[in-house]
Amino acid sequence: MVPRTRTDAVAVRIPRRRFTTEEYHRMGEAGVLSANDRVELLDGEIVRMSPIGTPHASTVARLNALFSRRLGGRATIWVQNPIVLDRYSEPQPDLCVLHARADFYASAHPRPREVLLAVEVMDTSRGYDRTLKLPLYARAELREVWLLDLKGQTIEVYTRPALRGYREQQTLARGGALAPRAFPSVRFRVNELLG
Repeated sequence: MVPRTRTDAVAVRIPRRRFTTEEYHRMGEAGVLSANDRVELLDGEIVRMSPIGTPHASTVARLNALFSRRLGGRATIWVQNPIVLDRYSEPQPDLCVLHARADFYASAHPRPREVLLAVEVMDTSRGYDRTLKLPLYARAELREVWLLDLKGQTIEVYTRPALRGYREQQTLARGGALAPRAFPSVRFRVNELLG
């Protein structure tokens, strides 16, 4: 009889070092991260972003044109630029609608209270946007987030943030219409947003 060998499966916890937004910026200033690095800081980790494909890029350009035309000077349209959620997170949503400011946020990146709407375009980043970024947006209390699903041809609308996610979620298909809560009279058709 061959003696059995017992293998204990032990969960190994590897300590991770979380970076702050201040440290993240210093890495850029020191040349550790360059302007060509497509990264963002999420919950203290520097995460590489997916390359931007043609459908994604054209959708962001369309959103920029539509929101800029419809909102005029009532808001700042912030395209693929950083927002500071907290000490450990500085994502770059595809588009944000911000409170209008005369300095266009020259003194500091926007904070959650200044973000009226964040929009993410999902092409190859569906799981990443839903499972990683959306919970961070909820925890930071971003009041409204739209996820444009290019493959599913739908728009997911998330409102009423809480620590564990958004309490309200609605999915709109082609033929539907929606408006940002901050500007309820400014309507968009799902078809025009998705293209």
